Amino acid sequence: MWMSNKHNRLVRCPVVQLVTGCWVLFFFLLLSHSAPASELVLQDLIREAVNHSPEIQAAQAGVNAAQHKIPQVQALPDPQVGFGYQNEGYNKYTWGDSNFAYWMFSASQMVPFWGKRELKGEMATRDAEALKAASKGVLLKTITRVKELYFDLLLAYKNKGQIRDKTDLFARVEEAALARYTSGMAPQQEALMAQTEKYMLLEKEEMQNQKIQAAEGMLNTVLGREVNSPLGRPQIPAYHPYTFQLEDLLQSAKENSPEIKAKEKMVKGAEAKVRMAEKEYYPDFTLGANLYKTGGSYQDMWSVTTQINIPLFYEKKQRQGVLEAKAVLSQAKQELLASQNMLASSLRDNYSMIKSAEKLMELYKEGLIPKTVQDFQLALAGYTVGKVEAITVINRLKALLDFELLYWTQFTERQKAMARMEALAGIMDFNLEEKKN
Repeated sequence: MWMSNKHNRLVRCPVVQLVTGCWVLFFFLLLSHSAPASELVLQDLIREAVNHSPEIQAAQAGVNAAQHKIPQVQALPDPQVGFGYQNEGYNKYTWGDSNFAYWMFSASQMVPFWGKRELKGEMATRDAEALKAASKGVLLKTITRVKELYFDLLLAYKNKGQIRDKTDLFARVEEAALARYTSGMAPQQEALMAQTEKYMLLEKEEMQNQKIQAAEGMLNTVLGREVNSPLGRPQIPAYHPYTFQLEDLLQSAKENSPEIKAKEKMVKGAEAKVRMAEKEYYPDFTLGANLYKTGGSYQDMWSVTTQINIPLFYEKKQRQGVLEAKAVLSQAKQELLASQNMLASSLRDNYSMIKSAEKLMELYKEGLIPKTVQDFQLALAGYTVGKVEAITVINRLKALLDFELLYWTQFTERQKAMARMEALAGIMDFNLEEKKN
């Protein structure tokens, strides 16, 4: 079953090569994670994430908590009631026997200075609005993450398929090399070279299996599932040219970006806090009423009182509070400006990525891949008759695999960039009403 060449090296005959290759392939397939028969639908995954993602649920709970805070800060402070007793002497209970023994009942209510409650309500409302905008940002980012992982999974499956196809082609090269070697037309090295390249593809295929499992685990986590929940194979979306213009996207981001809206609400809230800090210069009032129930010959007595706090230490308290609020307002404005600039930069970056990917995909699909296929076929035919060296055939086949992998890499990177663009521009391509169903 072994044959020697003129250099006394050994190489397996075609039958052993075939059997060994089958066993190796079977071994790798056993280790690999087999693809389920069902197909993944992106919109179904998005719907599931919207309904079950822990991040989305947590953000919505934060919005609900902030909305419940608004009526609390607008309400008056709790009133206070009190009662007491005054007795004459220490020897006995004298109520009813002495004019100086009586029961006391009191009630008081603190009333903030005019306008403070409204400002507190406005501050809480702005905070709730900022959280609501931020929660929409979490929603969009979660949808974007689902899309990115979906296309990562798609890429791993496509790469695995391309590698398997090229493994079959390398097997053809190996068969040609063995045939030439058997007939004495080629050295053993050419057969070994083709065999090595084929086994290296099996290694790459196993690496794609690992990427599939990693992407499935992360996607399950975003969906709120158990990490080992089964997933199918992603569908390949139809290709459509990206028709949005960068200027329109920048305008949409300015008007609809959740991040920008949240920062704007934070600025509005900081402005309300400045006005509230200035209001603290004015005192609050505590209104009280008292009743004295006598048991002697004196009539019952009552009184009304008012207490006013005096902002005597305004230099260290109220004035510093105003300065603090103004500094927070300045910080909020600068953060808004920084977010706007960063958003515009990210939009331009992703837009250029989309356009570049479209050009590269066209180059691979219309130029490099067909040309390389032709080169490989010609090289393989030439090698069979001894006009081309084996290294030329192998290099052509490796180039073909590289171009096909690059094509699908650009395809998925384009889809991911489009998903990021939608989130940055505040474009919602998923009907939120479906969440209620």
